[in-house]
Amino acid sequence: MRTRTRNAILVILTILVALLALGALPGLLKSGDPYYLTVEPQGAWNATDERLDGTNQTAINASALSEQRYPFTTTALDNVTPNSSGQSDPYWRGPVGLKETFTHSVFDEWEGLSQQNASAVTDVGIYVHDGQTVYLLTITQTEQ
Repeated sequence: MRTRTRNAILVILTILVALLALGALPGLLKSGDPYYLTVEPQGAWNATDERLDGTNQTAINASALSEQRYPFTTTALDNVTPNSSGQSDPYWRGPVGLKETFTHSVFDEWEGLSQQNASAVTDVGIYVHDGQTVYLLTITQTEQ
C-alpha cells in the first residue's frame, strides 16, 4: 500500500472517529441544574366537547405522542401516580451551548408540542390529556 493511500485512509478514519465522539460525547456532559418536564393533574377531560371541564381550554392527546419523538413527555406521563405529579428524566444543559446542538432536550419537546397545538399552550404550561385526566406540562428545575 502506498504511503499516500495509507495516510488518506488514516485521515478518513480519524475524521470518522472524531464525528462519532462528537455525536456521543455531548449526551454525557452535565453542568448546572437539571431540567425536567413535569406533569400535574388539573381535572377531568370532557371527551365530548374536547375541552377541559368548565373551561374553553383544549389539550393535546397524550396517546398520539410517540415515545421516540417525545421521550421526556411520555416518561413524565408514565411516572404519574394517583393524586401526584409525574416527572421526566433529568436533562442537563451542556457548557457553552454545544450539547443542545447535538442532543434532544426538554426544550425541543416543549417547542414541538407548542407548535403542534398552539391552543393548548397557556402562560403557565401546555395542557395534555391522557384518558379522562388533563395534565399541565411545565419545565422545572427541581426534582419533585
